[in-house]
Amino acid sequence: MAIQMDVLCADDLPESIEEPPPSSLLCSWAQAAWQGDKAAEPVLSLRIVSLAESQQLNHDYRGQNKPTNVLSFPMQMASDIDEPLITDFILGDLAICAEIVADEAQQQKKTAQAHWAHMVVHGVLHLQGFDHVSDDEALQMETLETQIMQQLGFADPYLVNENNAKELSVAESK
Repeated sequence: MAIQMDVLCADDLPESIEEPPPSSLLCSWAQAAWQGDKAAEPVLSLRIVSLAESQQLNHDYRGQNKPTNVLSFPMQMASDIDEPLITDFILGDLAICAEIVADEAQQQKKTAQAHWAHMVVHGVLHLQGFDHVSDDEALQMETLETQIMQQLGFADPYLVNENNAKELSVAESK
C-alpha cells in the first residue's frame, strides 16, 4: 500500500524558482517517512507555497511573522467526534515554501532534490507526532530523518561541510 498525497502548487511562485519535484517523487519520499502500518494507506495534502503564504501561515498558526521552510498541520478531530478510522489514515497537511527550499539548498551546498526530500521527510514525521522541541526529541527525529534520507540515497541532511557541522536550518526556522 502507499501514501495517498494531493499536491497543490501556489500560483504566485516566482518564475526564477526551479520547478518543484514531480508529485510521484514527493509521494515516494513521504512513503519512506511513513512509520505506521505498512499495509495502511494514509492520506495527506502537500501545498507548495510562496514566501508570502508561508509567512502568513507561520504567523497565523505559530505566531511567528516570518516565512519558514516547512509547516505541518496534523489531522485533529473535534473532541465530540469519535472517528478513529479517519484519524488513523488522514495524516494532515504540509506547506513547503519553494523559495526557502531553493535558498537553503544553495546555502547548504545540497541539491534542490535532496533538500526537497528532506523537507518532505521532516514534515511527514511531524505529522506522525515526531518533534524537535527538546534535545532528546531532536536527536531521535534527526537520527530517523538521517536513516530515511540515506535509505533514499541521499546524504545525512544535517551535514553541511567537511567538518561535519550540524545544520540547524529546520530548527532555526521555528
